[in-house]
Amino acid sequence: MSEIKVSHQSTALVLNTETLGIEITAHGETWRSEKTYQPHFYVNDKKIYFHQAGKLEHFSWNTGVGCGIRSVFSGFHLSGKEDTLSFQTVIWIEYATEDIFFELNPLTESEQCIGNFYWPGQMEFRKKTSDWYTVITNRQGLLIPNDWKYDAGKIVFDGQMCSAGAFMPWFGQVRSGAAYIGIVCDPWDAGYQVEHPEESDYCHVSVRWLPSLGKLSYKRTIKYRFLKDADYNDLCKVYRAYAKENALLVTLKEKAAKNPVVDKFIGSAIVHTGIKTHVSPDSFYYDKEHPEKNDEVIPFAVREAQMRKLKEQGLEKVYLHLDGWGNPGYDNQHPDYLPACEEAGGWEGMRSLSKSMKEMNYIFAIHDQYRDYYFDAKTYDPEFSMISPEGKKPDFCRWAGGWQTYICASQSPLYLRRNFTELFRQGIQLEGTYLDVFTCNEPDECAHPWHTMTRKECLEYRKKCFDFLNANEIIASSEETIDWAVPSLVTAHYSPYSFMVEEKGSTLGVSVPLFNLVYHDCMVVPWMMDADQLEGDYMLYALLNGGAAYLNCEAEGKELEKEIERYRTVAQLQEKVAYSEMVRHEFLDGNYKKQRTVFADGTEVTVDLEAGAYQIHQN
Repeated sequence: MSEIKVSHQSTALVLNTETLGIEITAHGETWRSEKTYQPHFYVNDKKIYFHQAGKLEHFSWNTGVGCGIRSVFSGFHLSGKEDTLSFQTVIWIEYATEDIFFELNPLTESEQCIGNFYWPGQMEFRKKTSDWYTVITNRQGLLIPNDWKYDAGKIVFDGQMCSAGAFMPWFGQVRSGAAYIGIVCDPWDAGYQVEHPEESDYCHVSVRWLPSLGKLSYKRTIKYRFLKDADYNDLCKVYRAYAKENALLVTLKEKAAKNPVVDKFIGSAIVHTGIKTHVSPDSFYYDKEHPEKNDEVIPFAVREAQMRKLKEQGLEKVYLHLDGWGNPGYDNQHPDYLPACEEAGGWEGMRSLSKSMKEMNYIFAIHDQYRDYYFDAKTYDPEFSMISPEGKKPDFCRWAGGWQTYICASQSPLYLRRNFTELFRQGIQLEGTYLDVFTCNEPDECAHPWHTMTRKECLEYRKKCFDFLNANEIIASSEETIDWAVPSLVTAHYSPYSFMVEEKGSTLGVSVPLFNLVYHDCMVVPWMMDADQLEGDYMLYALLNGGAAYLNCEAEGKELEKEIERYRTVAQLQEKVAYSEMVRHEFLDGNYKKQRTVFADGTEVTVDLEAGAYQIHQN
């Protein structure tokens, strides 16, 4: 067996030049690549192994900042002939931090469209015990103990970075206090996969690199930090420091300094309601059995009266999120959504609601959409729809508006400015806007020659939309909390645990607030206030996370009084801790039902999900 070894201080790495496996020693602990793993990539759905390179060379890598091993791969035979593809990998130890960097760098591109690269592979992680566990950032976060049983037989999860599958671009593993975190430094073209078969003694997790417009294109980097005497809280704090260093960690205090509406928003009751519903007959959601349910209009005046009723009930802070305010109805004809719904009172009715919200010192916010591109939109033009590197245009009819495709995100800021210029001209006073799907769906890429766009550029265009709102002192919001958008967002529709939104999500692992352990003091997270037979009262999750509460404005009488009482319980705590970092979360029992969070101001929240009880200790 041939090996190359490099070391610095207490950290050492070994490359097996035959298997391309890695061994890393840090803090007296040794971590190894899984023995069955072989680095590979795909071309036209065919798996190509790194060791199939016609030429493979290894070199030492010594610079002023680190030492490591460089390997060059070339001479691949693809489609029956030698291809131009060549690339190098560099694995090196950074002197300053002892972090291990894995870099995949193209030297010459292939003549063909390249698929995913799977390198570096999963760590060997075999022991059937609960104190060996994997953490992934799917939604708020999941902890998967090595002895976790999943009722579907096995856990197989594929997530894409910069989407709901990974609110933050990292994963980690902990084994009896020894731990590592893998931070994907170029997350827009990356994903990860998890595998944990039933009755197995292991859980595997690793990164994959997606092509950019069919090419490897640029250097891809993931860095690993190894820790001792650590748990998932420590991994979150490592990433929090990384986020701060990379200008992702922008706190609510900083946002409030630029826009005073942020402070006004803290402690608000979140009211989510709508005006017009229209479901197209070709939509997935069309109700054939009850066609009358596919169309509904609630006048702006009705919503205005409901807001005044909340004021009469003594609510000082309300954030109204209004769906379906445009003439076509909710999720119809985007981006040509104007004017205001004429059946509900038109611009005059919407202006009246806006004016009343201002008088009551409530926050008026609207839903909007700049990804779905409906075929019946007035200005629909197929030349501005998104096209894949293979020349394909997606088209489907799932949502209420029927047949659609996606608009290239390069056009989104332009349409948003067009529409909001008209909203302003009509005297609609907005203090909040929700731009749908931007923070839950993966970034898009577009190969149309008029507006070619990488996934990274897609995120930049989406961010431009948020920043337009911020420049006009409008609180920017989107569907879910997501790492890349934290600097531009104040809130989101939600930041749920997997079990709240995914079928069988609760059985994938143990829900844990990884996102809030990093970003609690950077975003306001609203929480549903429902009760779940298996998972308990959702209000307890709102309290545990120091978040905001939804309130049902349709409730009447005693039901409304109960809604308001529960909201006030959550809001009182939120106003105390909104600007404080969540410094720690812990499970207090073996079945994960008793949990505690600690905030930087000393506030401690303990919940018992089985008993439906909570305790709040404040300094």
